[in-house]
Amino acid sequence: MRSDTIDDVIGRALAEDLGAGDVTTEAVVPGGLEVTADVVVNAAGVICGTAELLACVRLLDPDAEMELCVDEGALVVSPPCTVARIHGRAHAVLGAERTGLNLVQRMSGIATATRAYVESVDGTGVEILDTRKTAPGLRALDKRAVTCGGGRNHRMGLDDAILIKDNHVAIAGGITPAIEAARTANPRRSIEVEVDDLGQLDEALRAGADTILLDNMDPGLLREAVARTRGRARLEASGGITLDTVRAVAETGVDAISIGALTHSVTALDVSLEVHPWQS
Repeated sequence: MRSDTIDDVIGRALAEDLGAGDVTTEAVVPGGLEVTADVVVNAAGVICGTAELLACVRLLDPDAEMELCVDEGALVVSPPCTVARIHGRAHAVLGAERTGLNLVQRMSGIATATRAYVESVDGTGVEILDTRKTAPGLRALDKRAVTCGGGRNHRMGLDDAILIKDNHVAIAGGITPAIEAARTANPRRSIEVEVDDLGQLDEALRAGADTILLDNMDPGLLREAVARTRGRARLEASGGITLDTVRAVAETGVDAISIGALTHSVTALDVSLEVHPWQS
């Protein structure tokens, strides 16, 4: 994942909050004061985004430092728990506090949800994938959080891979011509195609699709799809799959399950920052 993309997101997020300056902190807090800030997780979950929090502070204080008390990607089971400590200038810590916490809370929420799905399919060999249903402008961070929770990134963007969906099929005149056109234009790229029923699955297999996205199929149809495919293509299940149903889907024999809710319906993890005067 490109670090310059993440740095750009962090810079824009901080600029949005800081504006012309933190007038409250500038009025109340002495300019040269140094502090220690404890990053405290107040609910059980997977911690992710502490590096982004530090990056926010360092945009205002390049000399700020952070000590990790809990490794990134670790599951906090007994909150409240101090997961990191930041040392830096008070103006920088307070100016970056809200932006940094927003990032940590969102990323930790995504990582926590991802971990729950990954654990639900443990032992099946099925991969949990994300989608492009991310918050506009935050895709790099959302997808990093998915990997932090043990999931795998599907596509970062439209230029990453060929995925022929229903609207492509409608315009191209069918699955076969769509795959043929994609193969002609990109002979070295893997081709994935979305199908809605077993008839479309059979057509996609005949046309030589490398991966087939089985959209909104119940476990019975998924098992039949796996039986018909016989390993000739990689199979990905998607569409309305929840924590209550993901295990049953995984046990049908598909190779991967994509979950849009990992990033489009985020429940932020409760994380706070507790600031104390620095003792040298």
